[in-house]
Amino acid sequence: MKPKEILVFGASGQIGRNLIRKLTKNNFKVIAVTRNIHQKGYVLKTQANPGYLEVIELDRLNEEKIKDLFNSCSVCINLIGILYEKNKNQFNKIHSQLPHLLSKLAKEKKIDQFIHVSALGVENAIDSDYAKSKFDGENFVKKNFKSSVILKPSIVYSIDDNFTTSFMTLLNRLPIMPLYYNGDTKFFPIHVSDLTEIIFQTIVNEIKSETIECIGPEELSFKEIIKKLLKAIDKKRLLIPVPLPIAKISAFLLGLLPKPLLTSDQLRLLKYNNVPSNKYKTNFDLGFKANKKFEIEIEKYSYNWRSGGEYTRNKDLKLS
Repeated sequence: MKPKEILVFGASGQIGRNLIRKLTKNNFKVIAVTRNIHQKGYVLKTQANPGYLEVIELDRLNEEKIKDLFNSCSVCINLIGILYEKNKNQFNKIHSQLPHLLSKLAKEKKIDQFIHVSALGVENAIDSDYAKSKFDGENFVKKNFKSSVILKPSIVYSIDDNFTTSFMTLLNRLPIMPLYYNGDTKFFPIHVSDLTEIIFQTIVNEIKSETIECIGPEELSFKEIIKKLLKAIDKKRLLIPVPLPIAKISAFLLGLLPKPLLTSDQLRLLKYNNVPSNKYKTNFDLGFKANKKFEIEIEKYSYNWRSGGEYTRNKDLKLS
């Protein structure tokens, strides 16, 4: 019988770091895969007690090296994802071909569980390269590993995210904030600690053959999210709806930055509501609560963007 070891791809990201902390505190041994052990290793090693975490460097999709990692694990979790392409066809390689390979090896090695984290609503956004690659990845996983679990979260946020922190930076610096599609796009933001609890419960309860839409407790429009972020950083800004032709030009120009604030593909994705499809169960249907409220959670770290900084911090609120 294989020891209860968990193999995590995408371990150094927002979800990965929180998940490793959760798993190792509950006496699971984790093998964390990262592309750059020198850059990410020290961050990961602080997430676990000695003996519960092994960090492996893997900078290329080498099938033989990846296959070796499956020899001792009974659960594999794929968290790897990118928001924009630095090179052509990168979405396909990361979101489609990698899950294809991992799920194929998981089947070959006959591990107990394969958990793949995708994204909510990608099956609807047919003109987005990001969404198409994510949906293709889901289909490869389901085909290769019949008892796989696909988790489809809405926006995942925390102090370590690239969503709330980027927008608070923008709102802190810009006098106006453009609203794409009138700011009407709907989301169900989920806090990273709630998502990691869902993953943990999926493992503990040995859930298989499920697609789960992972959502927080509130439906918020993009405009409502921006207003809550403005309130949290104590700023007032003009919120101006942007005509689509101008939005397309701005997205193209912003997409040329080394770390794009918005790409043309993300603009297309923003047309579609990020809400449950009613095709699959949600975490609430399975009894996995996600109770953290957006406004309360961002208050815990938004002081970083206020004029008074640390001195405006509400010390009664603690980060999750």
